[in-house]
Amino acid sequence: MTLPADARIGQVTLTVRDLDRSLAFYRDVLGFEEARRDGRVSHLGAPGGRVIIELQERPDAIPKPRRSSGLYHFAILVPSRAALGRSLRRLAATRWPISGASDHLVSEALYLDDPDGLGIEVYRDRPRESWQQLMNGEIAMGTDPLDLQAVHDEPGAEAPWQGLDAGTIMGHVHLHVPQLETAEAFYCGQIGFDPILRRYPGALFVSAGGYHHHVGLNVWAGAGAPPPPPNAVGLQSFTIESSQLTARDVADVSTGVVVQYRPT
Repeated sequence: MTLPADARIGQVTLTVRDLDRSLAFYRDVLGFEEARRDGRVSHLGAPGGRVIIELQERPDAIPKPRRSSGLYHFAILVPSRAALGRSLRRLAATRWPISGASDHLVSEALYLDDPDGLGIEVYRDRPRESWQQLMNGEIAMGTDPLDLQAVHDEPGAEAPWQGLDAGTIMGHVHLHVPQLETAEAFYCGQIGFDPILRRYPGALFVSAGGYHHHVGLNVWAGAGAPPPPPNAVGLQSFTIESSQLTARDVADVSTGVVVQYRPT
């Protein structure tokens, strides 16, 4: 099967060790709003927007082993460069460290970790008409240094912080996998994504509708890396949403992550 062109990532569900600690970060540093609370489960979204992160507390959770499959990072897509600049300024104001910053040609991205060490990307897309295609039809992407000063100084970035902008969505997820060949068979052959880029060493990027990637797959945790223990912090599931999908769940046993189809 092939996913519909309007398919996109909708929500991620995360296991965290301390919900109050995580909320202080996701709300007060990143700028999410808590849409609702169900016991020790919190549902977060951008102001006035839909829920895109679900945090489930597990007090006995252990750190995710470094040499394991599963979450590499999930990526929060903000609607403009000015919004990315405001996020950068907020991280600086709260003194939350960033672990990286890259210009990917199709996007500009900041990287950081949450209180449990879960990887997060906050990024903005360049206009799709500016994306370049390689001779083999793949989308040109890179990992160049990001001009942090230019993002910081983007007109509108100086506006007072009021949290994430309306229109912020979940852009993509990036996973450690044990083998690229079996990951491609699952995410393309079974889930329905199209392969988009193969030229990164040890990585494959796949998407629906010609997007630069909805799922990144890499073997950087080591070929044959096992899934994390069930009681580790990390990614439980993510949704793929489209007006043309029927609800169902599919487990990726190689990573311990469940892929959920959800109609919009």
